[in-house]
Amino acid sequence: MKEFDQLVEIISRLRDPQNGCPWDLQQTSESLIPNFIEELYECVEAIENGDHVHLSEELGDLLLHILMQARIAQEAGNFSLNNVLEKISQKLINRHPHVFGDKQVYGANNVKMNWERIKQKEKKDVRKSVLDGIPKTMPALIIAQRIQEKAASVGFDWEKPEPVITKLDEELSEFKKAFAVGDQTEIQNEIGDVIFTVVNLARKLGFDAESCLRKTITKFENRFNKIEQYHQQNNENIYESSLEKLDEIWNETKKDGG
Repeated sequence: MKEFDQLVEIISRLRDPQNGCPWDLQQTSESLIPNFIEELYECVEAIENGDHVHLSEELGDLLLHILMQARIAQEAGNFSLNNVLEKISQKLINRHPHVFGDKQVYGANNVKMNWERIKQKEKKDVRKSVLDGIPKTMPALIIAQRIQEKAASVGFDWEKPEPVITKLDEELSEFKKAFAVGDQTEIQNEIGDVIFTVVNLARKLGFDAESCLRKTITKFENRFNKIEQYHQQNNENIYESSLEKLDEIWNETKKDGG
C-alpha cells in the first residue's frame, strides 16, 4: 500500500504549518463540505456514464477529501486516520456475521435486513427509532428508499411487487379525486404519496429510484436537445414552434431510439 502511504504523506506536507500550502492550511472540515459533495456527485456521474477512466480520477479526488478530513481531525486532537480505519474494519466484521461468524443468511435481501437490525442494536443508545440515522440533507428519493429499507428490516414490507402496484393504483385514484375537487393541499399530499409508492415499487423490483429518475432526466435532455437541433438545422425559432410541432419531433426522436 505504498501509494496510499504516499498520499497520506502528501496531505501531511500540504498541511505542514511551516512549509505547507496556504490554501490547504486555511481549510476546515466545514469549508471543505461543498467540494466534498461535488466530488461525490462527480463519482456518481462517472459511474452512470460508464466512464471508468474518469471514475478512477474522481475516486482519487474523493479519497483526497476523506484523508484531508481525517488529517484536520487529527490536528484538532479529535481522532486519527487509524481510528477511522479501525472503526470501519470492525463495523464490517460485526455486520457480516455470515462471513466472519457462523450466522446463516439466505440471499442479499436477508443480508440487508440483518445489517439494519445489527445497526439498530449498535445505535440503540442514540437512535430511538428504527428510522433514525438518515441524513435529511440527502435527496428526497434516497431518503424515501432508505426509510422503506429500514422499515422492511422489522418486516414492515410487502413480499412481492404486485401489492405495491395495487397501492400505486390506489394512490393515483386518490390523486385524481383531489385534483377533481381542486384541493391544493390534498393534491400536494397525494402527489407525495404517489412518488413514495413509486420509490417503493422501484425498491421491490431491485432498482434504485434516484438512479432511475436520473436516467430518465438524461433521456429527456437528449430528446429535447434533438428538438433544438431540428429547429437550428431548419432555421426555425423553437420559441415560436407549436406544442403539436414539438410533440411530433419528440415522437420521431423516440421512434429512432433517441
